[in-house]
Amino acid sequence: MAVRTQWNVEHACSHHAVHDLSGRPADQRAGFARWLASKDCRDCWKAASDGNTESKEKWLAAKRAAEQEAARAWAKRFDMPPLEGPEKALDWGERSRHQLMTDGHTALVMEGTWDESDWAELEERARTVTRPGWWIDQRDAEGSDLLELLEAAGENDLGTENPFR
Repeated sequence: MAVRTQWNVEHACSHHAVHDLSGRPADQRAGFARWLASKDCRDCWKAASDGNTESKEKWLAAKRAAEQEAARAWAKRFDMPPLEGPEKALDWGERSRHQLMTDGHTALVMEGTWDESDWAELEERARTVTRPGWWIDQRDAEGSDLLELLEAAGENDLGTENPFR
């Protein structure tokens, strides 16, 4: 007997819809149908998202501004050097550096086995990486991987390398 491909889903908005999940592997259909049930149906989602473009843009701008302020305050507090590179990448690079360093401290010191002297050594390595693109490239990395990433940056001299050479 074949696994069904048509799923009747009651969405979070209380609407019912039949979804053709034949494009998904058979062993992933039930899980995907459960996920769909936790979301609004397509019509409700579209109605909610189409009318709110301006408020989403304002929300995102406010969020980015708050993240940027936190990143700048953090960099000043921990004596991080300014990033060097294209102007359009600087803010994103600062936010990415702040996030990865914060995640790294949490994973390695607060939840891990490192002490503050170990962390101070890692901070020194981080200070040598001043190219915003490097930090942006690591934005999805795990904080626990920070030491290995910084070691690789040092080995490859990616921190201050001119990417346009």
